[in-house]
Amino acid sequence: MSDHSILEPTLKEILNVINPLREDWDIRIGIIHELRNVVQSVESLRGAIVEPFGSFVSNLFTRWGDLDISIELLNGSRISSLGKTRKQTLLGELQKALKKRGGLHGFHFIRNARVPILKFESGRQNISCDISMDNMSGLMKSRMLFWINGIDERFRNMVLLVKEWAKAHDVNNPKTGSFNSYSLSLLVIFHFQTCVPAILPPLRDIYPGNLIDDLKGVRATAERNIAETCAANIARFRSENRTINQSSLSKLFVSFVAKFSDLHLKAPGLGICPYTGRWEHIASSTRWLPNNHAIFIEDPFEQPENSARAVSVMQLERISEAFMMTHNKLITPNQDRYSVLTTLTNEQTLQFIEGPPVSYPNYNGQHRRNRPQVHQAVHSPARVQHHRSPFVMSESSRPNRLFVQPVQQSVQQSVQQPEQQYPSQIGRQQHSQAKRLWRPKHDR
Repeated sequence: MSDHSILEPTLKEILNVINPLREDWDIRIGIIHELRNVVQSVESLRGAIVEPFGSFVSNLFTRWGDLDISIELLNGSRISSLGKTRKQTLLGELQKALKKRGGLHGFHFIRNARVPILKFESGRQNISCDISMDNMSGLMKSRMLFWINGIDERFRNMVLLVKEWAKAHDVNNPKTGSFNSYSLSLLVIFHFQTCVPAILPPLRDIYPGNLIDDLKGVRATAERNIAETCAANIARFRSENRTINQSSLSKLFVSFVAKFSDLHLKAPGLGICPYTGRWEHIASSTRWLPNNHAIFIEDPFEQPENSARAVSVMQLERISEAFMMTHNKLITPNQDRYSVLTTLTNEQTLQFIEGPPVSYPNYNGQHRRNRPQVHQAVHSPARVQHHRSPFVMSESSRPNRLFVQPVQQSVQQSVQQPEQQYPSQIGRQQHSQAKRLWRPKHDR
């Protein structure tokens, strides 16, 4: 078995580097404010609301993570639904305004994607930004992950470590046929559901039904119903008398890569279903047929969508090899810190870690010698900590929207006392005393 006395502190060392600092929050907030100014200068977008979503809102982003932003047109108090052609037109007008403003580069307009996206990089730290229109589904999925994040603090750490590992092995790029970051987060959820004892419940126990189908009508009402349901069910799960999984982060990571080492063999017949928390037989699941995907990781909030539809058959085998190789290395006796670092981190992160020269493998099998240097912006591990998110929308500009709670506080409080963290979304009922499975009001 692996020497967790080496692996555990090394994982924490990696987390110390990839966890965002206050300046990383500030840079993204600055980008959002600048984008607001540009949006208001476009006549067809005046009055639109600029909202972040994705890993920035779910608090699952690393220092170098992308920034996802949705621009929402006002439709009174109701949830709007723009057609694809209209979204393409508006994003095209925004691209012209952004180019005219300057200070941005790397524009790429993906017009014909399932959700049209405008991509660019900011002039500050080259943060990659993805802009979409009226992406309510993305907004709510981000909040769901944020709430799940509050059930167990190991979830966030695992997601950050898995993302770092995936980048190191080049299996976190849907453009080349591998995983997107959302599907990686779902894999961590599924792993935590299938551990013994389980750390997370099946997501149907948090939100029964299809969340995306419930995003209709008056937005404030839809958001409140979803938030109340999730708060009550998470509180119920936390209050249950059950055996608590005490596994260390290192044990969870080793079992994670072991679980998916034969993914290419399981994928043709079995789908990964975080909604039920089980491997499901594809042939017996009519909602997944016909199945023409290399792997099926069902989106638990938008069933039966496949979050891993971009994964190709060729890349799936390479993904499985990355899982298997990592597992074999981590269980090798007498491993050292540097072999773990080069297995779990990419070259960019390695440059921020103090230590003697490290032999870092190229993809052609050769090795090169690098001397990692500590960037001046990164504090010592003792000083690196989570910061309060300074991004809080005012009620005047963003009614009934997500309040991003202080990062340093225990996220668990948002579940036990949700009205303190989401005052515009959560009612004043004592959800922590809920004794039954809540469902959206329109389903009762």
